[in-house]
Amino acid sequence: MSKARTSIFNPEYWQIAQLDESLLTAIQHKIDNKTKPLGALGQLEDIAANLALVQSLQTGQLTEIQISRPSILIFAADHGIAQHPISIAPREVTTQMVLNFIAGGAAINCFCNSLDIDLTVINAGMLAPLDITNEHFIQQAIGPGTEDFSIQPAMSQTQVAQALTLGAQAAEQQILKGSNVLGFGEMGIGNTATAAALLSVLTDLPAFETAGKGTGINEQQMQLKIALIDTAIKRVQAIYGQQPLSAEQALQEVGGFEIAQIVGAMLATAKAGKTIVVDGFIVSVAALLAVQIAPKAQQFMLFAHCSAEQAHQLVLEKLQAKPLLNLGLRLGEGTGAALAIPLIKVAAEFYNNMATFESAQVII
Repeated sequence: MSKARTSIFNPEYWQIAQLDESLLTAIQHKIDNKTKPLGALGQLEDIAANLALVQSLQTGQLTEIQISRPSILIFAADHGIAQHPISIAPREVTTQMVLNFIAGGAAINCFCNSLDIDLTVINAGMLAPLDITNEHFIQQAIGPGTEDFSIQPAMSQTQVAQALTLGAQAAEQQILKGSNVLGFGEMGIGNTATAAALLSVLTDLPAFETAGKGTGINEQQMQLKIALIDTAIKRVQAIYGQQPLSAEQALQEVGGFEIAQIVGAMLATAKAGKTIVVDGFIVSVAALLAVQIAPKAQQFMLFAHCSAEQAHQLVLEKLQAKPLLNLGLRLGEGTGAALAIPLIKVAAEFYNNMATFESAQVII
């Protein structure tokens, strides 16, 4: 493999900064001196501390937290594994839902509209190309869906690198427009199976622990889903042995184009020193891959929620992440990430503007 192809999988390629944790004492002192009991705002205090630390990267000192043009990017792609009946919907629904996003009719549109969040949809590799020009739609398909990972690699090494590069470019475009908080969502029939397979080959967990019912499949479909992932695990083990795979190997063998592009987008966001809002199970698996490539990327991640997908908790535990919400969501689309944006905004507001005991002349 060429040096150019492998470099994107080295943490040095992304040049992600180490946050100056020596500032945390001053940040916590500021939070603790607000007119409230110590720790009374719970995880909002953790959010504020993280935002303050991340944003100190630009100046080297503490400043007010700025929340600028929060954005959600939905990456959409199709999956070869979905040619098997493991979903409640046929693969054509991926394209139909993307059209729904563009038309403004999906849940994520409603959330973004009501919360003043910018929404962009990206074709990362759907079966059917869309001849649409829209300022909120980006065409950067790697191919017409991945291969069936139960019988062969999902994509080539070149496609993995291309996906990371294009995902990074999508995030960079939003950052150039002024966004400093980026959430990520996905759309792709069969992608819970892909995420489960990725989790299995990354952590050596069996398919019955990583696979869930996704959008609500029946028991027969569930058993088929587990069997197909088990077949893929055995195929991969025949090549690589029993050791967990690298991020590059995992994406090549059982990945999805949209998941790979989200990985690139997360890494580019961290490189730019901006906040990453991680959505549910599938996007959390992308976060796991990003952290495996460049561990420093996790410093910039806030985990929006714990979904109803059974393996999501396993991913969160692997990352030692504490989700902000637990609403039983299992929709995807970045809906959980969108719902976390108001929490981020109020965390910034109390950090910036809540009175201190001294300024309010409150004596306790």
